[in-house]
Amino acid sequence: MKILALELSTARGSLALLDDDDVELAREWPNERKNSGALFENLDAVTKKFGAPETIIVGLGPGSYAGTRIAISAAIGLELSSGARLIGFPSVCAVECDAHEYCVIGDARRKSFFFARIRGQELVEGPTLYSESEMKAKLETLEPTVPSFSSELLPQFDRAVVSYPSALVLARVAQESQHGFHFPPLEPIYLREPHITMPK
Repeated sequence: MKILALELSTARGSLALLDDDDVELAREWPNERKNSGALFENLDAVTKKFGAPETIIVGLGPGSYAGTRIAISAAIGLELSSGARLIGFPSVCAVECDAHEYCVIGDARRKSFFFARIRGQELVEGPTLYSESEMKAKLETLEPTVPSFSSELLPQFDRAVVSYPSALVLARVAQESQHGFHFPPLEPIYLREPHITMPK
């Protein structure tokens, strides 16, 4: 089965194509929120070389809403043109690491941070919002053997190591039917209720 994976929820974008167990293509690039050109250049190259995928999996965050929405939109366009099966999966469950269980933290803005715990590439806790002091207390309760990752530098949490979600990990997840996938209509994982400004 030909699987295409897209991951744009952090400052490192990535794309991967698996054909059965063979890695046909895996690319990474700096992911600027205002410029998604690298994604579409890579998509163009992969579809010209390998043809249409049978399954498309997209990382849903939490992270950059703009990046995640761009990845979802691109995946929907490919789904419509190719007839591929489209699924989504939390990006935090596809961090590059060897640990069976780990935690991911991130800056959720407005003086808050999110915490998620992953076991066997499934969310078992969160994402939950904490203040800085609450997050420090939360991290102190973790077992020493459980690593903590963040996709950005968070020096106030000395336990967090920078690591990114990976499209290649997402593609491998899509090969396994037991995971809790999201199905269309896909949307980013929201940490808060969307705020809508009403006209006066």
